[in-house]
Amino acid sequence: MPKVLIIPTDYQECLAAVRRVLEVFPLDVAGKKILVKPNVLRAARPEEAVTTHPALLRAVVTCLEEMKPARITVGDNPGLMGYGANEACFEKCGLREASLGHYENIGLDAVEVPFLPEYGGSLQVSRAVMEADVYISLPKFKTHGLTVITGAIKNSYGILPGAQKAYYHKQAGTPARFHDLVAEVFALRPPDIVIMDAVLGMQGNGPASTELRWIGKILASDNAVALDAVMARMMGLDPGLLGFLRRAKALGLGDYADDSLEILGDLVPIPDFHVPPLGGEAICHAQAIQHLIDDRVALRPRVDPDLCTTCGTCVDQCPAQALIMVDDLPRVDPERCVVCFCCQEKCAWCGPSPCKPRPARARSS
Repeated sequence: MPKVLIIPTDYQECLAAVRRVLEVFPLDVAGKKILVKPNVLRAARPEEAVTTHPALLRAVVTCLEEMKPARITVGDNPGLMGYGANEACFEKCGLREASLGHYENIGLDAVEVPFLPEYGGSLQVSRAVMEADVYISLPKFKTHGLTVITGAIKNSYGILPGAQKAYYHKQAGTPARFHDLVAEVFALRPPDIVIMDAVLGMQGNGPASTELRWIGKILASDNAVALDAVMARMMGLDPGLLGFLRRAKALGLGDYADDSLEILGDLVPIPDFHVPPLGGEAICHAQAIQHLIDDRVALRPRVDPDLCTTCGTCVDQCPAQALIMVDDLPRVDPERCVVCFCCQEKCAWCGPSPCKPRPARARSS
């Protein structure tokens, strides 16, 4: 029976809370490759509660370093406003520093994995996710205008690099189909343990609402469905009304029924917690957000021929193999491009050298 641990704490006591989590859910990480994935929606200050707080990440990494894994990687693929700005997002959120030197831009390398035929039969997932021996998810206790809550399962939507997230938002078409899609992406690589930042949470029309709520908890489980069920109940919701949880249960990934999980700690519903409409109206009827999604789906990189040195780094490093050299300039295949802007980031890193007097810089159009 899955367990969900609820620990009263604050950001000053995160290390003690994480040590307690690892007592209840021990991990065998010695000599293994570990991926730690916080929620990095966009560049935001920690006090905005849009992203996982750096205190939790630092505590997790500190504990992992003591356990002597072969490699620790801290990374995420930011959302609509963070494409091509992975490092900047981690810097502003305080998460790059909190990674204690283990941050990597996991969007720079992806693998193609089979997926649902109605979505093209395959998609790109960050290689660091698929090749990790142990995957630790650090979601945020937040609401979401389309999926109502964004917790353990929704955090795994960030395993998709680039504008795939926007593309599949658009392809899903309806809130009900998007709920199913989120669960199907999660199923590609469920995390081994989930440790949720529920110290300062978010209510209202998330995932970037300004309505914050002090909760003072860390939640943890080795089953994301169980954890999201507890999170929903804390918000005053019936988890059975959430489509992505119903889909995850149908996929055999867990259960949300009261008698299907063991709660360690006190589950107390938060009075008058503001949640978005269950039908997803808060986002699906918001024209500004839909226009932003359309814009991101249509966006493609374009090379500036006056700056390009034809070094080919962008072609070599494209995770979707969407770039080829044509007439000594890189050209994008718009059908293969996932708009991760790895080409732009790698180009900026080429740096001056005797054979490359100035770095090529791709620009978007």
